[in-house]
Amino acid sequence: MKKVIAFIFTLSVTIGCVSTKRSIKTSAKYKLPNSFLEHQFTGLLVVNTQNNDTLFNFNSKKYFTPASNTKIFTLYSALQLLPNNIPALKYTTHNDTLFIQGTGDPTLLHTNFADNQTIAFLKPHKNIAVYVNNFEDEKYGQGWAWDDYSYYYQPEKSSFPIYGNVTTIFNTNGGNVIPSYFKDSVIAIPFKKNRDLAHNRFYFSKTRKDTIQIPFKTSGNLLVKLLEKKLNRKISLVTQMPDKKKKILFSVKSDSVFKRMMYDSDNFIAEQLLVVGSSTLSDTLSSDFTRKYILKNYLSDLKQAPRWVDGSGLSRYNLFTPAAMVTVLSKLYKEIPKERLYDFFPAGGMKGPLKNNFSGNFTPYLFAKSGSLSNNYCLSGYLITASGKTLIFSFMNNHFRRSSAELKKEMETILEHIRDTY
Repeated sequence: MKKVIAFIFTLSVTIGCVSTKRSIKTSAKYKLPNSFLEHQFTGLLVVNTQNNDTLFNFNSKKYFTPASNTKIFTLYSALQLLPNNIPALKYTTHNDTLFIQGTGDPTLLHTNFADNQTIAFLKPHKNIAVYVNNFEDEKYGQGWAWDDYSYYYQPEKSSFPIYGNVTTIFNTNGGNVIPSYFKDSVIAIPFKKNRDLAHNRFYFSKTRKDTIQIPFKTSGNLLVKLLEKKLNRKISLVTQMPDKKKKILFSVKSDSVFKRMMYDSDNFIAEQLLVVGSSTLSDTLSSDFTRKYILKNYLSDLKQAPRWVDGSGLSRYNLFTPAAMVTVLSKLYKEIPKERLYDFFPAGGMKGPLKNNFSGNFTPYLFAKSGSLSNNYCLSGYLITASGKTLIFSFMNNHFRRSSAELKKEMETILEHIRDTY
């Protein structure tokens, strides 16, 4: 007979009255197959927001590869550092020339953001000079897979992104390419990669029916060419900015960017938000500086300091504990109104990455960010119980070999048990 492991969920409710306090404790055994623990690494922490009681704690101080749960830390950082609208660029004028430098804003001519306020601002200026040497990051994060360079989820980071740093190809009207600058660089043949490793030469078979986004290789010279084509004028690339006070131009609403990062698990936006965050602290753009600043000034109370190397969770170098995730989620819960906060997190059973899981009966009971890499799946967020209490949880699973669908089903059963019991 297949062995099972029993978990004891001890749910405590403390009731106070004028003269006495009594504690009611309910225990419910929950059984899981041995494979849940014997053939993978699992951690789960559940905390009650009302009294900060720990309802369940298993391996909460152990480090896990968080995958896109890393974006919870990125969201927290962006909410601390960024204003209501994303800083689009910094600028100053000298003689008859507008000098601009990037802030890392990911939205410029991005296919998912319609606001082209930056382009509208640039159009009246006849002489424009662009400075890009304020960027200290590498184009790829530590531990990113080099052979994913041609896939939509791993665009290069840059100081002045444009078109999301991807080429979008539609198989309509003989092939539609955004930006059109790359139209002659698309070769209509099937190929094992979507792009050459070292060149902006793209492959898109005539038989394809889908739309595909392919990261392009970024450079200052390419940025200038793309802006020139969009603005229909000559633009200069300069090696320094004038020694004058710079103003800031703002673009789209920050919340719309945060929501796309969380709902679509957009790695590019996550990375660039840390870059934009550094622009509010310095003229030098560095996502590493943002991470260190946040850990020192806002998260110094973490009991287990994370190894935090990127904004998206693409890197397997990232190491976070469930306890650290719950701490940051708790800070968000205290600092952000619930309606706004829950709007950042995908809801179970609704549209987004949790559409087919954690649905509840009539209304969503779970608002959480998922994170997946091969053999890893993590889920952290907020759980509303049947009795109306709000719990914060982090459920992290590493190194499993079975299907993620099977794992999610077991996780769903556990979380529903907590929802209905407490």
